[in-house]
Amino acid sequence: MTAASVGGWATGDTPAWPEDAVEVGRIVDAWGVKGWIKVQHFAADPQALFSSRRWFLKPPEASRGPKRSAPASLPPLLKVTQAKSHGDVVVAQVQDVADRAAAEALRGARVFVSRASFPTAEPDEYYWVDLIGLAVVNLQGETLGTVTGLLDTGPHSVLRIAPDGADADNEAAERLVPFVGAYVTDVSLEARRITVDWGLDY
Repeated sequence: MTAASVGGWATGDTPAWPEDAVEVGRIVDAWGVKGWIKVQHFAADPQALFSSRRWFLKPPEASRGPKRSAPASLPPLLKVTQAKSHGDVVVAQVQDVADRAAAEALRGARVFVSRASFPTAEPDEYYWVDLIGLAVVNLQGETLGTVTGLLDTGPHSVLRIAPDGADADNEAAERLVPFVGAYVTDVSLEARRITVDWGLDY
Protein backbone atom coordinates (compact mmCIF):
# COMPACT_ATOMS: atom_id res chain seq x y z
CA MET A 1 0.00 0.00 0.00
CA THR A 2 1.33 3.41 -0.93
CA ALA A 3 1.43 6.02 1.82
CA ALA A 4 -0.81 9.01 1.32
CA SER A 5 0.95 12.31 0.77
CA VAL A 6 0.23 15.98 1.17
CA GLY A 7 2.24 18.35 -0.98
CA GLY A 8 4.68 15.55 -1.73
CA TRP A 9 5.33 14.60 1.92
CA ALA A 10 4.53 11.04 2.97
CA THR A 11 1.93 10.86 5.76
CA GLY A 12 1.09 7.19 5.97
CA ASP A 13 3.58 6.23 8.66
CA THR A 14 3.87 9.47 10.62
CA PRO A 15 3.96 8.67 14.36
CA ALA A 16 1.63 10.47 16.73
CA TRP A 17 2.80 13.77 18.20
CA PRO A 18 4.69 12.90 21.43
CA GLU A 19 2.97 14.00 24.62
CA ASP A 20 6.34 15.03 26.03
CA ALA A 21 7.39 17.08 22.99
CA VAL A 22 9.84 19.90 23.77
CA GLU A 23 10.66 22.75 21.41
CA VAL A 24 14.44 22.64 20.91
CA GLY A 25 15.13 24.79 17.86
CA ARG A 26 14.03 26.48 14.67
CA ILE A 27 14.96 25.91 11.05
CA VAL A 28 16.60 29.14 9.92
CA ASP A 29 17.78 28.35 6.41
CA ALA A 30 19.08 25.86 3.88
CA TRP A 31 22.74 24.80 4.10
CA GLY A 32 24.50 24.03 0.86
CA VAL A 33 22.77 22.79 -2.30
CA LYS A 34 22.06 19.15 -1.40
CA GLY A 35 19.02 19.63 0.84
CA TRP A 36 20.70 20.14 4.19
CA ILE A 37 18.98 22.42 6.69
CA LYS A 38 20.36 24.83 9.26
CA VAL A 39 18.80 24.75 12.75
CA GLN A 40 19.21 27.34 15.50
CA HIS A 41 19.17 25.41 18.77
CA PHE A 42 17.67 27.01 21.87
CA ALA A 43 19.96 25.43 24.48
CA ALA A 44 23.66 26.17 24.95
CA ASP A 45 24.32 22.47 24.28
CA PRO A 46 22.53 21.04 21.21
CA GLN A 47 22.53 17.45 22.48
CA ALA A 48 18.72 17.33 22.52
CA LEU A 49 18.76 17.69 18.72
CA PHE A 50 21.30 14.90 18.40
CA SER A 51 19.38 12.61 20.77
CA SER A 52 16.62 11.77 18.29
CA ARG A 53 16.43 10.96 14.60
CA ARG A 54 12.81 12.12 14.56
CA TRP A 55 12.23 15.86 14.58
CA PHE A 56 8.59 16.94 14.78
CA LEU A 57 7.67 20.25 13.17
CA LYS A 58 5.16 23.04 13.73
CA PRO A 59 4.73 26.25 11.72
CA PRO A 60 6.36 29.43 13.04
CA GLU A 61 4.34 31.36 15.59
CA ALA A 62 2.73 34.46 14.13
CA SER A 63 3.84 36.55 17.11
CA ARG A 64 7.54 35.89 16.61
CA GLY A 65 9.42 38.41 14.52
CA PRO A 66 8.31 39.59 11.08
CA LYS A 67 5.11 38.05 9.85
CA ARG A 68 5.79 35.17 7.51
CA SER A 69 3.57 32.64 5.83
CA ALA A 70 3.88 29.02 6.93
CA PRO A 71 5.13 26.58 4.32
CA ALA A 72 2.14 25.21 2.40
CA SER A 73 3.33 21.62 2.70
CA LEU A 74 5.20 21.61 6.00
CA PRO A 75 5.77 17.96 6.95
CA PRO A 76 4.79 16.95 10.50
CA LEU A 77 8.01 14.94 10.89
CA LEU A 78 11.58 14.97 9.60
CA LYS A 79 13.63 11.78 9.66
CA VAL A 80 17.23 12.83 10.24
CA THR A 81 20.02 10.89 8.52
CA GLN A 82 22.93 13.10 9.60
CA ALA A 83 23.33 15.99 12.04
CA LYS A 84 26.37 17.89 13.27
CA SER A 85 27.36 21.15 14.92
CA HIS A 86 28.47 23.94 12.64
CA GLY A 87 29.49 27.07 14.51
CA ASP A 88 26.53 28.17 16.62
CA VAL A 89 23.96 26.14 14.68
CA VAL A 90 23.24 22.50 13.83
CA VAL A 91 23.17 21.38 10.22
CA ALA A 92 21.27 18.27 9.23
CA GLN A 93 20.40 16.08 6.31
CA VAL A 94 16.89 14.64 6.34
CA GLN A 95 14.93 12.23 4.21
CA ASP A 96 12.78 13.59 1.36
CA VAL A 97 14.65 16.92 1.22
CA ALA A 98 16.76 16.55 -1.88
CA ASP A 99 17.79 20.08 -2.85
CA ARG A 100 18.20 23.62 -1.61
CA ALA A 101 14.71 24.69 -2.69
CA ALA A 102 13.10 21.94 -0.59
CA ALA A 103 15.27 22.90 2.38
CA GLU A 104 14.38 26.59 2.02
CA ALA A 105 10.68 25.65 2.08
CA LEU A 106 11.16 24.54 5.70
CA ARG A 107 12.53 27.91 6.84
CA GLY A 108 10.90 29.14 10.05
CA ALA A 109 9.56 25.75 11.15
CA ARG A 110 9.78 25.03 14.89
CA VAL A 111 11.57 21.80 15.81
CA PHE A 112 10.39 19.53 18.63
CA VAL A 113 11.74 16.25 19.99
CA SER A 114 10.45 13.86 22.60
CA ARG A 115 11.75 14.61 26.11
CA ALA A 116 12.17 10.85 26.60
CA SER A 117 14.90 10.84 23.96
CA PHE A 118 17.11 13.37 25.76
CA PRO A 119 20.46 12.02 27.01
CA THR A 120 20.53 11.26 30.73
CA ALA A 121 21.72 14.31 32.63
CA GLU A 122 24.80 14.07 34.80
CA PRO A 123 24.35 14.06 38.59
CA ASP A 124 23.44 17.55 39.83
CA GLU A 125 22.69 18.66 36.26
CA TYR A 126 19.18 19.39 35.02
CA TYR A 127 17.50 20.25 31.77
CA TRP A 128 15.86 23.66 31.86
CA VAL A 129 12.57 22.18 30.68
CA ASP A 130 12.47 20.00 33.80
CA LEU A 131 12.91 22.99 36.14
CA ILE A 132 10.19 25.18 34.66
CA GLY A 133 7.01 24.90 36.69
CA LEU A 134 8.69 23.74 39.88
CA ALA A 135 7.74 25.41 43.17
CA VAL A 136 10.53 27.26 44.98
CA VAL A 137 10.70 27.37 48.79
CA ASN A 138 13.40 28.67 51.13
CA LEU A 139 15.02 27.04 54.14
CA GLN A 140 12.35 28.55 56.38
CA GLY A 141 9.63 26.78 54.39
CA GLU A 142 8.37 30.03 52.85
CA THR A 143 7.18 29.90 49.25
CA LEU A 144 8.99 32.21 46.83
CA GLY A 145 6.95 31.26 43.78
CA THR A 146 7.24 29.12 40.66
CA VAL A 147 10.05 28.82 38.11
CA THR A 148 8.88 30.40 34.86
CA GLY A 149 12.17 30.25 32.98
CA LEU A 150 15.93 30.53 33.24
CA LEU A 151 18.56 33.01 32.09
CA ASP A 152 21.96 31.97 30.78
CA THR A 153 24.55 34.41 32.11
CA GLY A 154 27.57 32.45 30.89
CA PRO A 155 29.16 31.26 34.15
CA HIS A 156 25.85 29.89 35.45
CA SER A 157 22.10 29.88 34.95
CA VAL A 158 19.64 32.05 36.88
CA LEU A 159 16.17 30.94 37.96
CA ARG A 160 13.32 33.29 37.07
CA ILE A 161 10.76 32.90 39.85
CA ALA A 162 7.31 34.44 39.61
CA PRO A 163 5.32 34.92 42.81
CA ASP A 164 2.13 32.92 43.23
CA GLY A 165 -1.25 34.57 43.65
CA ALA A 166 -2.14 38.20 43.05
CA ASP A 167 1.39 39.25 42.04
CA ALA A 168 1.85 36.45 39.51
CA ASP A 169 1.70 38.84 36.53
CA ASN A 170 3.81 41.56 38.14
CA GLU A 171 7.24 41.47 36.47
CA ALA A 172 8.65 43.75 39.14
CA ALA A 173 7.88 41.08 41.73
CA GLU A 174 9.91 38.46 39.86
CA ARG A 175 12.89 37.03 41.76
CA LEU A 176 16.16 36.06 40.09
CA VAL A 177 18.10 33.39 41.98
CA PRO A 178 21.45 32.07 40.71
CA PHE A 179 21.24 28.33 40.06
CA VAL A 180 24.41 27.50 41.97
CA GLY A 181 25.17 25.43 45.04
CA ALA A 182 25.65 28.48 47.24
CA TYR A 183 21.93 29.25 46.95
CA VAL A 184 20.23 26.07 45.70
CA THR A 185 20.29 23.43 48.40
CA ASP A 186 17.99 20.80 46.89
CA VAL A 187 16.19 19.98 43.65
CA SER A 188 13.48 17.33 43.74
CA LEU A 189 11.95 16.61 40.35
CA GLU A 190 9.72 13.99 41.98
CA ALA A 191 8.29 16.48 44.48
CA ARG A 192 8.46 19.27 41.86
CA ARG A 193 10.22 21.53 44.34
CA ILE A 194 13.45 23.51 44.58
CA THR A 195 14.79 24.56 47.99
CA VAL A 196 16.93 27.67 48.12
CA ASP A 197 18.83 29.67 50.72
CA TRP A 198 17.06 32.91 49.85
CA GLY A 199 14.96 35.19 52.03
CA LEU A 200 11.63 36.69 51.08
CA ASP A 201 13.10 40.15 51.53
CA TYR A 202 16.09 39.64 49.18
